[in-house]
Amino acid sequence: MTRTPLRPLARILPARAKGENPDAIERENIRQRHAEMQDRARVRAEGRLLVLGLFFFCAFIVVGGRMALMAVSEPEEPVASTHGAAIAAQRADITDREGRILATNFETHSLYAQPPELVDPVAAASGLVRIFPDLDEARLIRDLSGKRKFVWIKRRISPEQKQAVHDLGDPGLMFGPREMRLYPNGKLAAHVLGGAGFGREGVNAAEVIGVAGVEKQFDEYLRDPANGAQPLTLALDLTVQAAAEQVLAGGMKLMNAKGASSILMDVHTGEVISVVSLPDFDPNDRPRPPVSGDPSDSPLFNRAVQGVYELGSTFKIFTAAQAIDLGLVSAETIIDTSGPMRVSGYPIGEFHNKNYGKLSVADVIMHSSNRGTGRLALEIGPERQKAFLGALGMFDPTPFEIVEARGGQPLVPERWTDLSTVTISYGHGLSTSPMHLAAGYAAIANGGHYVSPTILKRDGPQHGPRVLSEGAAADARRMLRRVVTGGTASLGEVPGYAVGGKTGTADKPRPQGGYYKDKVIATFASIFPSHDPKYVLVVTLDEPSIQAYDEERRTAGWTAVPVAAELIGRVAPLLGLRPDVEPGPRAAITLTSN
Repeated sequence: MTRTPLRPLARILPARAKGENPDAIERENIRQRHAEMQDRARVRAEGRLLVLGLFFFCAFIVVGGRMALMAVSEPEEPVASTHGAAIAAQRADITDREGRILATNFETHSLYAQPPELVDPVAAASGLVRIFPDLDEARLIRDLSGKRKFVWIKRRISPEQKQAVHDLGDPGLMFGPREMRLYPNGKLAAHVLGGAGFGREGVNAAEVIGVAGVEKQFDEYLRDPANGAQPLTLALDLTVQAAAEQVLAGGMKLMNAKGASSILMDVHTGEVISVVSLPDFDPNDRPRPPVSGDPSDSPLFNRAVQGVYELGSTFKIFTAAQAIDLGLVSAETIIDTSGPMRVSGYPIGEFHNKNYGKLSVADVIMHSSNRGTGRLALEIGPERQKAFLGALGMFDPTPFEIVEARGGQPLVPERWTDLSTVTISYGHGLSTSPMHLAAGYAAIANGGHYVSPTILKRDGPQHGPRVLSEGAAADARRMLRRVVTGGTASLGEVPGYAVGGKTGTADKPRPQGGYYKDKVIATFASIFPSHDPKYVLVVTLDEPSIQAYDEERRTAGWTAVPVAAELIGRVAPLLGLRPDVEPGPRAAITLTSN
């Protein structure tokens, strides 16, 4: 910008020549300069006013548009912080190993009311109670007649219920679309699946979240849209699971047990093909957790992974296998099982005070001798026994991918004394879950490698670190087979499948200390076929009791073993195992000429 001088020489000199006052020129230039400054300031102020006006106009448009949008939109549940559409997310399906649906999504509706729009709140409440008998009519009338603008009636309703509400004809009763989790097989695999519920909720959508089982364990995966709606594939086989649940439920009823569990596991991959805990529940209508009493009495309690028990003589095979592995004995080494035997001042007895005398190691397992196993354990020693059981995972929480497994923490003695070494050798003094036991037997069955149980489908063998030599594992398998052919598990023979296994009967501990005399945990841990093991099956019955030969029988040989045998006979063909049947003698027919 060019500034004009206040006293320009070109005008001052002529003015003086004419006798004019040069100060007048200066005053005129000052006036013109002030006028120009005022013009510029006015233009600047007008521009700022224009920008401010445009800003207020835009703000008015935004606020007005938002108010119009809210006026035509449906009301939202007050607890929802965002619009319902923002929380609508498809949850991935859960399938079994063959792709059969275990959990999926189902479109349904929610029901809510806008009290200001109701024609007759009392009549509406009366009609709703007829449709939903669990509603409190007095409270509903109070809610619908008050000053509330929004009232939830039902978070989810069936199509039939929706039609019945629609037939009431009151415009203040409204429906919102949403998805819910559906378990089409009902109670089947309930403890594995766990269940799902609603997280954030709006009238147009609800966030489905896992509350237990694999639904909670893999909640992040199931909700992640980046997975492209790929289903979560489990190791379970739906047909095997159904057969196992049916057989175990029948066995539990026949044996008068208060609870039962079974685990069927692939000994090479660690895949759990079937896992059952009874009593069970329907995940479509999951019951509330108990607030009093024994948690194990609840149908929500998973006995296979949460329950930690003294599993009795099923542990004896671990002692024998370790002693052979260490080179202390062979399967034919003679052990003196005669009494009396005292350790740290405590007597070690046999079942029904039997005295087996001198037995080979194989016979110690076949006859289930406490003294024989205890003497082997003393040869092994506390430190080596503890290290071996630790390698089998017996001190860690249940190794299984459902949230409840974290609660299956084994109960280990504070001081591992000689007495602990002896009692633990035959399954007392150390409490573990049936899933721990299945993993231990899998190591024997697969040739000596630890395999961690998994609920997820695997592509091939998952052998972990070696915990037993192949020779010791083979000797242990032969001993387990003898228990079935001539020992305490003779009722466990299944023609064509060469079952091997070990029984275990443990008195249940009292909460106040000591043990019950008439309550036991009966367990049968088995492998089949024993000459080339493919699977481990563990069956556990809680407080079984059966009358046989005019006596009340509680031991595993009379209770858990026949249930396991029936289960193996039912599921082995489903697993693709062909029975190995020996041909019978040929008929004595001689071909002669006519």
